Amino acid sequence: MSAAKSLLIELGTEELPPRALDELAAAFHRGICDGLSRRGIEADLDSAAIYASPRRLAVHIPQVAITQPEQSIERRGPAVNAALDAHGQPGKALMGFAQSCGVTVEQLEKLETDKGAWFVFRAVKPGQPVAALLTEIVEEALKSLPIPKPMRWADHDYSFVRPAHWLVMLHGSDIVDGQVLGLQSGRQSRGHRFMHPQPVHIADADGWLDHMRAAKVLADPAERRQRIRDEIARVADGLGGTPRLEDALLDEIANLTEWPVAIACTFDRDFLAVPSEALVTTMETNQKFVPVFDAQGKLTEHFIGVANIDSKQPAEIRKGYERVIRPRFADAKFFWDEDLKTPLADYQDALKNVTYQQALGSLWDKTIRVAELSRIIANRVGVDAGQATRAASLSKCDLLTRMVGEFPELQGVMGRYYATHHGETAEVAQALDSYYQPRFAGDAVAPGKVGQVLAIAERLDTLAGIFAVGMKPSGNKDPFALRRAALGLARTLIEGGVELDLKGSLREALELLPDAALAAGIKPGKDGKAPALDAGKRRAELANELVDFVLERLRGYYAEQGFTGEQYEAVLAVQPESLADFDRRLRAVAQFGRRPEAASLAAANKRVANILRKQSEEAGAPPVGTSVDPKHFEFDAERELADALIAATSDTSAPLAAGDYTAVLTRLAQLQAPVDKFFDDVLVNADDPAVRANRLALLGQLKAQFAGIADIAKLG
Repeated sequence: MSAAKSLLIELGTEELPPRALDELAAAFHRGICDGLSRRGIEADLDSAAIYASPRRLAVHIPQVAITQPEQSIERRGPAVNAALDAHGQPGKALMGFAQSCGVTVEQLEKLETDKGAWFVFRAVKPGQPVAALLTEIVEEALKSLPIPKPMRWADHDYSFVRPAHWLVMLHGSDIVDGQVLGLQSGRQSRGHRFMHPQPVHIADADGWLDHMRAAKVLADPAERRQRIRDEIARVADGLGGTPRLEDALLDEIANLTEWPVAIACTFDRDFLAVPSEALVTTMETNQKFVPVFDAQGKLTEHFIGVANIDSKQPAEIRKGYERVIRPRFADAKFFWDEDLKTPLADYQDALKNVTYQQALGSLWDKTIRVAELSRIIANRVGVDAGQATRAASLSKCDLLTRMVGEFPELQGVMGRYYATHHGETAEVAQALDSYYQPRFAGDAVAPGKVGQVLAIAERLDTLAGIFAVGMKPSGNKDPFALRRAALGLARTLIEGGVELDLKGSLREALELLPDAALAAGIKPGKDGKAPALDAGKRRAELANELVDFVLERLRGYYAEQGFTGEQYEAVLAVQPESLADFDRRLRAVAQFGRRPEAASLAAANKRVANILRKQSEEAGAPPVGTSVDPKHFEFDAERELADALIAATSDTSAPLAAGDYTAVLTRLAQLQAPVDKFFDDVLVNADDPAVRANRLALLGQLKAQFAGIADIAKLG
């Protein structure tokens, strides 16, 4: 690399949105690096650092060249055979091309290709100083930032996510002159708003980070996060408890502070009578405080706030934090006390007045459908149908409580508390909470069987209903979170080991929908009128569509676990009715694929499939039979394969019936030798029709052995 120096770009602003800061910083860094790369400017982009705090976005890149390298220019002009007239003189197109390049026709070159010859202009343009290009690069990077609602300030024409106040652009120790967002670049940055309000003189790009620390700004997000962890641990040690600092809360606190300092706080112990989830939600979501738990995992009266200042009077900050949380906790206690006065079942009538979806009726209508599905499923899988139906009938009631009205994220959680308080069984109470699981990626499925039944019934009704009314997801739009519902349904069936016919269950959910819902999703024809509803046909079409939708979610689910697309397709080809069964087959196929015999047997299965397909496509050819007659054997290889298949069928019948597909495939792997010998010694398309038919039947039996589990040919 030619002469190079470190580059620093810092844009100072008003406080940036904390939840968007990380994405903004990464996009700004990416934009600057891409801008340098597109212009061929040599730089150590792998070492480029992202810096950001509530009041700044910055990028530091070591070893950025001072000058852009020479730029080779090549412009292709008209084809030679079209650019010259019959006398070999240049036409208007060629003359115009040469003029646009600033040269004469004689100075143009010719480019010979296999598709003909073209006139071209070639030149070498001297590289520009990086200083002359940097303003344009920064402007491009800012324009590419993900800002959904940019704002204007003062009387400027430009806009940004927040008003911008200063701009530092240094290449080594030199100021890169330029204007961005109306700001003239310089070397004056700013420190902490309160602890170091005066300007900060930056001598050179490499010294910026240390200057920021000295000015009470931790501009490195990773350093700031670590300080928050250390500060909270320090304060928690003094409280004798264990803080719960979730990653999302840590990120938000880090993006709200430039010099974080932890403050120990307490609240009135009387508030501990309120369910801890409500108190924790208030602390974490509303106030960005860190709750503290005791050794038994119970919430204590202590919490930790993180201030953006190293105050000389921390007691005053503590009082402020305690003062602001008290009314929030008082509200939660009031909601809790008032809600306890009303049993959950008393809210059922009110559900009739809450619309779920216009064509699908009220929340009570949905509750009735889910309860009926829960009864059907519970009876089918051996779960107490009375408890499942009771849980379903109460599953939406907590949505109308005061606590959930204030804290919607506590739906289900509060249902469990209220159900327990009013004497519902432990299984029903737990189901009211757990049927929402998995709530997010990585969350577990409902642990109890009643909860699993309710989780399945709820998602079946949601998927069937929303698809029926024609509101299925499209592109990035999924207002009813149907992709998440489908994955939650699949995971509950698989991880809960629930043996249920997926298509049959979806069809039952569709049967419970009113015809009006089915009709609502039918698109009108060209005449503006919707065709007449054929309810049976529409339900069948929707069931098929929903099965495909659920199975498509499984593709990503299994890819994350390391299964290949070929393994997934091999099982998908045989369309198992139960997803729990699908899972067992897939795991068996993956294990089979690691065996030394797998490649040979997969290739053989593919060959067999091709032979049988060609036979079925041959005009006038009889269908392939299923029975094999030993009297038509001409080679030992035929007899040996037939005997091996008979033995394999006998050996695998019990494990196949038990769903032990790993054992079945392990046994079938022993067929490799007789299969290989058959194809080495035997010509399938024999002249004798009877012999040929017998060999095809033998291959059909081989294919059927593996097809009882998966289409092994897809592994080849």
